[in-house]
Amino acid sequence: MAASSLLDKPWRELRWGEKQKELQYVKEYKPVVEDIKHLRVLMFGHVGAGKSSFINSVSNVLRGRMSIPALTSATTSDRSFTLKYETHKIRVGRGTSKTFFPLVFNDVMGLEDGSNSGIHASDITLAMKGHVKEGHKFNPIAPLTKEDYGYNPSPSLDDKVHVLVCVMSANAPQINASILQKMRKVRETASELGIPQMAMMTHIDAACGEIEKDLKNVYRSKHLQKKMKDFHSAVGIPMNCIFPVKNYSDEIDLKDDVDILVLSALRKMVDFGDDFIEKN
Repeated sequence: MAASSLLDKPWRELRWGEKQKELQYVKEYKPVVEDIKHLRVLMFGHVGAGKSSFINSVSNVLRGRMSIPALTSATTSDRSFTLKYETHKIRVGRGTSKTFFPLVFNDVMGLEDGSNSGIHASDITLAMKGHVKEGHKFNPIAPLTKEDYGYNPSPSLDDKVHVLVCVMSANAPQINASILQKMRKVRETASELGIPQMAMMTHIDAACGEIEKDLKNVYRSKHLQKKMKDFHSAVGIPMNCIFPVKNYSDEIDLKDDVDILVLSALRKMVDFGDDFIEKN
């Protein structure tokens, strides 16, 4: 008899039936510091990891409907689709009652192999410190400098990043050593700045047939657990700060199981970011 690809019991507990409670927690969040209107989450990762798709998935969950605030590429490419530094806000309500959630996302150009392609680690560092202007177009050949128009010399508390999220595809082949080195460099800088860090593993259904059959198998999948452990060893992010998610891609309606995984990661972003805001 073939060995099962599933563990007998999930190695991490997830309260699948508590979507409304988790949703309420995130929806009711407001930063405690007056000068900070929103908690800023910076997402980085290799090309095609699903950074922009996650932002769309968050928007879907919080708004309770399908929406596309961040453009994504439908083709899997080895070149980054996101080229500009853009803040993605999630709208609440419509018309005159329209407001935004106090949680914003920035995604940056993807990390690529080699020194003259993809985003530079130094550009991500400047983004963390709030020095990258909205709409700045990243240049793979030349990182941003103080002399450039896209450089913000005096960032406000609102411009600075409060949580750094590394996004990794569970379905990607072995990550190239030069990309891992860039990831570690970004992590080291974030640690020096005291910025909390976490990671998300996307495309979990494509990586494991058992998860594709039933998303509730996410923490029973031996393959995914190994993928997460390997990523933890390679980049150094603790296991309890790595969250598997499935982004909305081919669905036309919302699904509770997809939502609860997104909310599980989102709640930690809020908690980590809020702790950082309170301390600084």
